[in-house]
Amino acid sequence: MLQKIKIHLADDHQILIDGIRTLLHTLHDFEVVGFSLNGDTIFNEVTENKADILILDINMPKKDGIEVIKEFAEKGFPCKIIVLSSYDDLRIIKEVMKLGSSGYLTKKCAGENIVEAIQAVSRGEEYFCKSVREKIFSTVTKDNVKLIKNESVVNSILTDRELEIITLISLEYSGKEISDQLFISVNTVETHRKNIMKKLDAKNSISLVKYAIKNKLIKS
Repeated sequence: MLQKIKIHLADDHQILIDGIRTLLHTLHDFEVVGFSLNGDTIFNEVTENKADILILDINMPKKDGIEVIKEFAEKGFPCKIIVLSSYDDLRIIKEVMKLGSSGYLTKKCAGENIVEAIQAVSRGEEYFCKSVREKIFSTVTKDNVKLIKNESVVNSILTDRELEIITLISLEYSGKEISDQLFISVNTVETHRKNIMKKLDAKNSISLVKYAIKNKLIKS
């Protein structure tokens, strides 16, 4: 039997905790091992219950979510963190990701994306819900006249995230620049690049640029 992913929930609204716990309880892969209604005791609680993932609200009483992540960064991360927030403010997203959070969900999309987020983060990936990812990508590319906006690649073998990465590679962003702009690690960028090369059977970056032009991701 596969080991269940242990989850700790932290939010100042009991009704939201109960809702997420009910959802996750229906899935065999997950186990909710605890919850917190304020930020003061989270570190000790997740250390004690050996949670794999903490779902953390930014707006917590006594100690807010950012302070909690800072505490984790100082003491050592006993588990991975997915931030749950009412806000999609890029400044907040960038701050929590730089501090060491592994994912970011808005409460509006939590019900739809929380399972996918937990699975991705448990595999060692970083995760953003689609609305947040689109906002980040739009901000990165809004001043680039080469980019063709509102175009989609029909039936692409690449994921949405891979299409974003190949677009930025084609616009001559370095791995570090992509990492900084999309709030993901350089290793994650490199993993996506390798997956793209494999899927497209591409030999080099020139092949990626040709694909981007052919599929109207950028203008030639």
